[in-house]
Amino acid sequence: MQTEVPFYRPDIREAEIQEVVAALRSGWLTTGPRVKQFEQTFANAVGAPHAVALNSCTAALHLAVHALGLRPGDGVLVPALTFAATAEVIRYEGGIPILVDCDPVTLNIDLVQAERTTNSLRSGGSLAGLPRDLPVVGIIPVHVGGMMLNIDDVNAFAARNNLWVIEDAAHAFPAAWRRKPEDAWQQCGQQTAAISCFSFYANKTITTGEGGMAVTADAELAARMRLLSLHGLSHDAWGRYSGGGSWDYRILAPGYKYNMTDVAAAIGIHQLARGEEMRCTREAIAEEYRHRLADVAEIELPPNDTNRIHSWHLFPIRLRLETLAIDRNAFIRELNQEGVSCSVHWRPLHLHPYYQETFGWSPDDLPVASAVWTRLTSLPLFSTMSQLEIDAVVDAVRATCGRSSRRLTVTR
Repeated sequence: MQTEVPFYRPDIREAEIQEVVAALRSGWLTTGPRVKQFEQTFANAVGAPHAVALNSCTAALHLAVHALGLRPGDGVLVPALTFAATAEVIRYEGGIPILVDCDPVTLNIDLVQAERTTNSLRSGGSLAGLPRDLPVVGIIPVHVGGMMLNIDDVNAFAARNNLWVIEDAAHAFPAAWRRKPEDAWQQCGQQTAAISCFSFYANKTITTGEGGMAVTADAELAARMRLLSLHGLSHDAWGRYSGGGSWDYRILAPGYKYNMTDVAAAIGIHQLARGEEMRCTREAIAEEYRHRLADVAEIELPPNDTNRIHSWHLFPIRLRLETLAIDRNAFIRELNQEGVSCSVHWRPLHLHPYYQETFGWSPDDLPVASAVWTRLTSLPLFSTMSQLEIDAVVDAVRATCGRSSRRLTVTR
């Protein structure tokens, strides 16, 4: 009997279920005591002074660019290889995403290319359909798959160019880095950027179903994001309707409806408590994949680094298409026929119609991302995987590569 392997299955246990039930029975469903608890415990977990719980990482990123003063016409460097949210929040404020190619090994943003792009724009050069003399004010790096960038390099680049840094850490909890083996670990979000934004979407390393968190060391930025997260009101519902609170409020700014609910936080509290346990399970599965697929010549495995604590949100393999008689799409179809669900992270932003039509980006403008995305396939990786499911994924990859290999058998 064929083992069916989903791309993802959430790791929800009885503690989360009972906490949600308790929240429902409490009568407090929107932002309340469980959200406050989740914010504090998450801030402690990443070593950040302030945390603001929100209904998505997209909301966190949007409030971050708003709080840092992004203005219409400002340019922000973002990786071409990322999800839509990284760039679209810049458009929400009338800013212009400046796409940067990816590093061919890690797939994270190429800071050398970012430097060249910044220097070119500031010296009056043009890039794709972007305006000349476009003011570059910030950078939003992404830790692709959960392996962190060199934070020193990011912040040194930003300092040289007078840029703020917002960390798109949607994949990177729990994750950490160190400069060299003898150094202490620095958690993602532990003052690694002006604001770090995390995702708790259903398939992330910890989940609240839908949800996100913005963390920062700056009390004013935290207060600004908190204010904007709920219509710009001077008091949230917890402050107005809890014992001793005032019913009155004032609108201090035109805000948004981005707050997290207590029902979502009820899940997050217990997910957070098991975050490192689930990461270790993911890491063990990733290492098993790496060991059992190491001799498959038709694929490249994702990199690892002894100076990183990898969250292993994703396990993206790269097809060596020159060794295969099929393309990436056919490869995924064959895995599907073997019962294994896969995904692709991602179609680069410059290959989407909106960015091509609005800013004139073309495949040749970002050649590394253009080439690598046709080779990418993300295999299933989640903390509830059984050994049968792991075996099924390995067997399906090996079988598909074996059937489709162009390698010649030499008879001696």
